[in-house]
Amino acid sequence: MRPFHFPVGLCLLLLPAIAQQSVTIRVDTARSLGPSKPIWSYFGYDEPNYTYTAHGRKLISELAALRTPVYIRAHNLLTTGDGTPALKWGSTNAYTEDAAGRPVYRWDIVDRILDTYLNVHARPFVEIGFMPRALSTKPEPYQHRWPQTKIAAGWAYPPKDYQKWAELIYQWVRHETELHGAAEVSRWYWEVWNEPDIEYWQGTPEEYDRLYDFAVDAVKRAAPHARVGGPATTGPASAKAAAFLRQFLEHCATGRNFATGATGAPLDFITYHAKGRPNVAAAHVQMGLAKNLDDVEQGMRIVTSFPKFHDLPIILSESDPEGCAACSARTYPQNAYRNGPLYPCYTAAAMNNIFQLADGYHANIEGMLTWAFEFEDQPYFEGFRTLASNGIDKPVLNVFRMAARMGGDRVAVESSAGLSVEQILQSGVRQSADVNAMATRSARGVSVMAWNYHDDDVAGPEAAVRLTVTGLPAAAKRVQLRHYRIDRDHSNAYTAWQAMGSPQNPTPEQYRRLEAAGKLQMLGPPQSLAAGGGQVEVSFALPRQAVSLLQIGW
Repeated sequence: MRPFHFPVGLCLLLLPAIAQQSVTIRVDTARSLGPSKPIWSYFGYDEPNYTYTAHGRKLISELAALRTPVYIRAHNLLTTGDGTPALKWGSTNAYTEDAAGRPVYRWDIVDRILDTYLNVHARPFVEIGFMPRALSTKPEPYQHRWPQTKIAAGWAYPPKDYQKWAELIYQWVRHETELHGAAEVSRWYWEVWNEPDIEYWQGTPEEYDRLYDFAVDAVKRAAPHARVGGPATTGPASAKAAAFLRQFLEHCATGRNFATGATGAPLDFITYHAKGRPNVAAAHVQMGLAKNLDDVEQGMRIVTSFPKFHDLPIILSESDPEGCAACSARTYPQNAYRNGPLYPCYTAAAMNNIFQLADGYHANIEGMLTWAFEFEDQPYFEGFRTLASNGIDKPVLNVFRMAARMGGDRVAVESSAGLSVEQILQSGVRQSADVNAMATRSARGVSVMAWNYHDDDVAGPEAAVRLTVTGLPAAAKRVQLRHYRIDRDHSNAYTAWQAMGSPQNPTPEQYRRLEAAGKLQMLGPPQSLAAGGGQVEVSFALPRQAVSLLQIGW
């Protein structure tokens, strides 16, 4: 297949910086903002059968190596089929019925998926879905043929028998507790369905509430301490999605439970999704961070309006620059951000602003799940929303490697060129860039993640950053600096692949070089710096659409 070349306007990011902007960033390690939660450590994808391919196992191992509990979510864990994957499709054949209509349970493919996570100490974020063919109220046609057909098919319909649905969930959870132990299963998340406010659910909101009640009751009967939640709706900036989320919370708070007849339903965590909206403007990609954050904010507004649920963990069980991982940039040029450093830069800015929104609403943000994995048998760097391409790590994976190196407490940061979350919500990042940072302090050091982000993927001023870190221990007369970077020339296998001539069949030596280029790289060797009066200063250049991690240790 011919190499994938973006239009000229979409490659302007690769041009040298055209000017320089002086920026001061001040980190006050004495001002704690509370513990730093690893909200970034959640990942997911549509096609569960890719999990145990060679490239899938490799990527799962790399995610698990991020040193904090990593949770992985996949669609189609109950979908009927022989396990053959396709775009936006997967199956496990977990439930069928014999000729007499008696349930037949089969867990081998489900076990193969979940064991791939558990064997490297990642944890399942179990999405309970979709509807097995034998239970669907409209079983045919059952499998979609996306993108040739709409995604909704027989797997998206309510069950014809809610008691059989509940028994399926009970048997599944009981199987997992017998296999892994109740203590392990209690560490997982069990989320009921996906995006029931759109085509993924061909029932009514009330029918979803019924589905939820029978599912959560079954989970709790099999594993009383398991964590169950939902409703995994789309972005609440949509009035329809907001109404669905609100009615679900009302049902869980005061509604009649369809499974038990009691008032309300158990709810251990709340999920909804948040997506940006990129487009092509004047022949270049223009991201939509404001839309992503609007979804986050509107969901937090709804959740925190329920006193009963105000303190429950919120997990954005999909939070991404847009909504279709399987839509390649070849067909959808607005997705051309996915291969280069713009994707990790966007992710860093989004993460920081999600924290800011949670602070403002006193919301218990627990996770922002990145819906990206890998696709088998696709051209190199085809422009899918993935973390790796044919086993080669993409730049976005390195922003999570940076985040994994940050720990302790979040501390206060001020930037002369940073935009507030209110400014981004109102106008996006369409005028001046957001040159900003977030920072953490642990017992032996400070970590600062800084970025130079703009919605428009065009050449822009390089930031001349002067970073001042205060509140260091008085005894720390000298500190060691390690500076990691994601940009055009660092932690970027995509530009290394382009420099090779964009080979679709790289030689073994080229492949090794691409693997190395895809890892997180330092910007020069470690440095020893003088620290006087409890502070240290560092100056560095930060290109447009680049991310730096500076780790200062004593």
